[in-house]
Parts: sequence; C-alpha cells; structure tokens
Amino acid sequence: MKTTFFDTPILRTLLRWTSLFLLKISGWKRSGELPSENKYIIIAAPHTTNWDMPLTLMLAFAFKVKIYWLGKKSLFKFPFSTIMQWMGGIPVDRSKNNNMVEAAIELFKKTEKLILAVPPEGTRQRVRYWKTGFYHMAFGANVPIATGFLDYRTKTGGFGPLIIPTGDLESDMILIQKFYSTITGKYPDQHNQADIDDRNKMKKPS
Repeated sequence: MKTTFFDTPILRTLLRWTSLFLLKISGWKRSGELPSENKYIIIAAPHTTNWDMPLTLMLAFAFKVKIYWLGKKSLFKFPFSTIMQWMGGIPVDRSKNNNMVEAAIELFKKTEKLILAVPPEGTRQRVRYWKTGFYHMAFGANVPIATGFLDYRTKTGGFGPLIIPTGDLESDMILIQKFYSTITGKYPDQHNQADIDDRNKMKKPS
C-alpha cells in the first residue's frame, strides 16, 4: 500500500487540528464510535454534493481513521496519479481483475489493516438503486460493514451500527435501509433510501 497523507506525522497532525477547527466553526459534530476492527468497508452515504468529499476527509482526520478508496487505473494518470494515491486512492487494473469487487477482496486478503470507503450510489445525482458491490466486497473478504454517514439536517457525521454480512443480501439491506432512512443528505431529492434492484435481492454470494 502506498504512503498517504494519513501516514505523514507532521502533516497528519496539522490536518487533524485544521479539520477539528473547520468542523467546529461550520457547526459539524462527530457522532458514533469508530469500529475497532482492523479491516472493514465503510458505506459512504448519502452522496449528493461535492462537499461530501472534504467533509468525509475532515471527519476521517477527526476520528483518526486512515481510509482508502478504489478507482479505475485509467484515472491514475500523470501528473495526478501520485496525488490521488497520496489521498488514499488505490488504482485497479480491470484487465487483471473481473471487477472492483474481486480487486477489493484480494486487497483485504493481502493486507493486515484496510479500511475501504465505498459510495454505493456511485454518483452525486439521484439513482434509482444503490450498487451492491460494497456488500459483496465485505462478504467475500469476510469483513464487517460500517455505516458511515453525513447528515446535513443535524450537521453530524460519523458511524452508525456495524453490519456483519450474512450472505442474505435482502435481509441485511433491510438493516442498512432502516439506518439510512433517518439520514438527510445535502440535497435530499438526489438520495434514495438504500433501495436495491429486485434482481440483486435474489442474489446470494457463494
């Protein structure tokens, strides 16, 4: 794994105090407990605005959690490759992996500690269904799912309940939907309440 700005002691400390200051003056507060596990998937939702990224990073520094995210290798081109990896990005070569799910499972198997943030909506625009890749990553790698959130109504961000994937996607998603039904994004009309395609409801990872 590449070194990120979470690994640079002086910068990490500076960014943490800066994050705490910015969160305070903007009225945002941390909520929930940071999972103690060394490996887990973070659901990054709801995602309705570009402000979600800086808020997520500020909260990551506030919680002292080192997060990574996956991106297509084609996005990691010079001169942005170094910067994106420094910010926690992990390039995935899809010619060597069938998809992001398999790539994530392999990463979890090869590393002793990995916290991977995944936005199931995949875009800031409203989508009819959540993508279920995050669930299959967690189940395949045998790691829990942390319900990360940004609630613009209460100006709180952090962690909800930890979900242990059982392989029964439909039943587990009911628990996830119940939690996110209480969360309000920056633009509520661009966020659905963790709905999944009926075709995916019938799929159970092997």
